[in-house]
Amino acid sequence: MAHRKDGKIWVEGLETQFTGQSLSSLALIDSESHHPTVSVLPDLHVVKIGGQSVMDRGAAAVKPILEELVAARKQGLPLLIGTGGGTRARHAYAIGLDLGMPTAMLARIGGSVPVQNARMLQMLTAKDGGIMCYADDFEKLPLYLQLGVLPIMSGMPPFEFWEKAPKVGRIPQNRTDAGVYLIAEFFAAKRVIYIKDEEGLFTDDPKKNPDATFIPEITAKELLDSGQDDLIVERCVLEYMERAQSVKEIRIINGLVPGNVTKALAGEPIGTVIRSSKA
Repeated sequence: MAHRKDGKIWVEGLETQFTGQSLSSLALIDSESHHPTVSVLPDLHVVKIGGQSVMDRGAAAVKPILEELVAARKQGLPLLIGTGGGTRARHAYAIGLDLGMPTAMLARIGGSVPVQNARMLQMLTAKDGGIMCYADDFEKLPLYLQLGVLPIMSGMPPFEFWEKAPKVGRIPQNRTDAGVYLIAEFFAAKRVIYIKDEEGLFTDDPKKNPDATFIPEITAKELLDSGQDDLIVERCVLEYMERAQSVKEIRIINGLVPGNVTKALAGEPIGTVIRSSKA
C-alpha cells in the first residue's frame, strides 16, 4: 500500500537501509562493503591476445596461439578470449588527437580496431566453435560455454562516450587491458592471462633497454609505486586490482614461445604474476 513519507510517495514494505539516503554517505557505503559477491563463472579463464604484440605479427604469431587455445577449449576448459587493438588503434588515436577530439570520442574510435581483430580471430576459429561475443551477449556466455563454443570479444570496454577524462592528457585510460580485466572481475574468473611478446614484466622496456631485469612476481601497488615510465599493462588495471573483490592476480606471458599458453592455462608458474597487495 502506498503512503506519504516526508512528502514523498512510498510503497509499504520497501523500506531498507537505503531509504532516504543519497548513496553518497561514506558510513553507509562502508557498512555495505563487507558483503561477499556472487562468483558468476568462477572456473572461467579469460585470455587477452595482444594487438601490437601478437595480432600485428600476423599468422606466424596468431595461429599457433589459437591452436593452443582451441585445444584447451576442446578439452573442456571454459575460455573467453579478448583482443587488443595494436598499431591501427594507435594510428586512430594519433589522428583523433591531432584533430582535437575529446577523450570520449577517442574511446569511441579506438574501440573499432579490437572489434576487427576479434572478428578475424572468430573467422580463424569458426570451424572449432569460435563465436563473436558482444557486450550485449554477456548474459549468454554461460550458454555459449555449455555448448562448447569459443567466445571471442573485443577487449575495449563499452564506455565510449561515457569514458571519463584521464588525470593527464586525453588518451582513454580504460583500453583493452582494462576491459578484459573488468569483465574477468565481474565473472570472478579463475585466471586472467595477458598474451604478449615478452617474457613478462621487466624493470624497463627490454626492447629499448637490453639491461632491463626480468620481474617474475610483484604486487600491483609495488608496480604503481615503482615510477616506471612505461608498463606492460595499463595502469588503471593495477589500480582496479587494488580494490578488486574477486580477481586479485593476473599473469603476463610470452605467447610467441610454443607451449607457454598451455602452461599458463594449467596454472604453471611462467611469465610474470602481478597480485593485489590486498590478496
